[in-house]
Parts: sequence; C-alpha cells; structure tokens
Amino acid sequence: MGWGMGAAAEDANGIQVIARAAAILRVLEGYPDGLGFAELTAAVGLPRSTVQRIVAALATEQLLLIGVPKGRVRLGPALIRLASATDVNTDRLVRPVLQALSRELGETVDLSVLQGDSAIFVDQIAGSQRLVAMSAIGAAFPVHCTANGKALLACIPADRRALLLSRGLHRLTPHTKTSAAQIEAEVRCVYETQIAWDLEEHAEGVCAAGTAFIDPLGRDFAISVPVPKTRFEAKREAMERLLREAQDHAIAAVPGARRPTPA
Repeated sequence: MGWGMGAAAEDANGIQVIARAAAILRVLEGYPDGLGFAELTAAVGLPRSTVQRIVAALATEQLLLIGVPKGRVRLGPALIRLASATDVNTDRLVRPVLQALSRELGETVDLSVLQGDSAIFVDQIAGSQRLVAMSAIGAAFPVHCTANGKALLACIPADRRALLLSRGLHRLTPHTKTSAAQIEAEVRCVYETQIAWDLEEHAEGVCAAGTAFIDPLGRDFAISVPVPKTRFEAKREAMERLLREAQDHAIAAVPGARRPTPA
C-alpha cells in the first residue's frame, strides 16, 4: 500500500514537471528573440528556482537555448526538428474556409498568426468589391488595436497577455484604446462571443471583425475581415454570424484545433 501511494505521488510530480515545462515552451513560442529569466518567470507564474531548474534540463536536450552573455532563454534546435516532422499545414487546410467566407461577404479575408507582440498576416483572399481593405502578406500589425490581434490575445494565457499589454499601447487613431484594462475587458468578451472588433482603432475609415482558433500544435490563428467604414454597419451582423461559422469550419478542417477559452 505504501509503495503504491509513493508511486502515485511520483507520477503526479512527474506530470506536474511536464506541464510546467510545456508552459515555459508555450510562452517562449511567442518570443523568437527569447526572454530573460525575470520575464520568463513572470510570464509562467512559477518560482524563479523552478524555472531555472526546468530550463536547464530542457537546454540539456537542446529544446531550449540559454544565450551568452545576456542569459536570454529561447526555443532550441531540437524543437525545429520535431516540428518539421509534425507540421499539419494549418494555413493550407483552412484556405477553403477563407475563400468561402470572402465569397459570402464579398470582402477581403485575412489569416494571421501571433509572433512575439505582433499579428503577422500569412494568407489573404481579396474581396470582390471595387473598394476593399488590403494588407501585404508578412505584414506585422499591433495586437491591441486590431480585430485579429485581439482575437489572438484571447488565445494566450492571461499572464502572457498582461506582459504584452504592459509594453506600451500606441495611439494610431482617435479611436485607439491605450488602456490595458480596456483591452483585457474586450478580450474577456471574445471568450463569450468568439468575435473581436476593430472600430477604426488601427486605421481611420476601416473597421474589422475577427475570430481565432488554436491548432493541434498550439499555434494561434486569427481569421479577420477588414471592411471600409462605409459598408461596415450594413454588414456587421452578417460578418459576426459568418465568422462564427468560419471558426467552426476551420476547427473541423484541422483535427485537434480548438476555440480560445479563459483557461
């Protein structure tokens, strides 16, 4: 009996260590240049000694790299080898969903991912209207004042979100919100509605709506629709409904994908 209880406790401790290691890896996924130990400790919410111990173990396996001399921690080469063997081509799988949504609305539809503190456009379907909102593939957009950015913020843990929103929220238009508390409140609404909004907050004359999903590799994706303000109100209800449907279709197209949740 005593041995059984000890084995169970050992298993529980092992599972906890794995969960903590996974949390560290997920945080660092958004920071290609790495984080210092103080930043990393704050982001994962663990004691510094625990973080240092787990980081050292992961670095031994080349899952992490510890920079010299600054001591910044970033993802290691072993993860690249593992990722190359498991890529599910999420962007390719959801492209038909983007195309269908663009046909329904007649508007541009974008697919973006969270990298560092920016939303990066990785695919785009041009709208059929004469006047459409377009952005270049590979362009980086701030997360605090864009629909895709706010949707992506809902995909990450609250502590990492707080870290991102603490780095200065620049005002780009008279409508831009620069309060972290305001952005956090909007993200909380995303959990209920699965829709994020940009009401001329990034560029005057352009509004947008977006939704998000997390693929089986833990990567955060946003589907968004930018619309000139002159057409926005007339299309707002349809955009919201069709974006929710697009989220459902994207999750169905990528087995193991899921919606963002507060957890």
